[in-house]
Amino acid sequence: MLIYLLAEKTLLAEQNNRRIVVEIKSFINPSPMRDFELALGQYIVYRDILDLSEKNYAIYLAVKDTVFESFFKRKSVQAIVKRHEVEFIVFNDEKEEIVSWISSRDMEK
Repeated sequence: MLIYLLAEKTLLAEQNNRRIVVEIKSFINPSPMRDFELALGQYIVYRDILDLSEKNYAIYLAVKDTVFESFFKRKSVQAIVKRHEVEFIVFNDEKEEIVSWISSRDMEK
């Protein structure tokens, strides 16, 4: 799993009749806002393509726990995330594990 979580890529998975698409983003550029713009745009496009193709997949944006805590806790970012109903997988790359699954509906106001 670590190999997939360290690279920026899109993964498809199916387990127990649950089908997901995971868009993994590293947020390594000097401007996290620019990374966010690109990640959000891709997320929205992929979600819309899946909806239009009537594929029954849930889509998630996967980010490191350090990125989630430092960037996605900003009120302005949370407002945008809520508006676009982004779902997250937050992972710890050092421990090679998923820390949490977060819905934009559950983020602070």
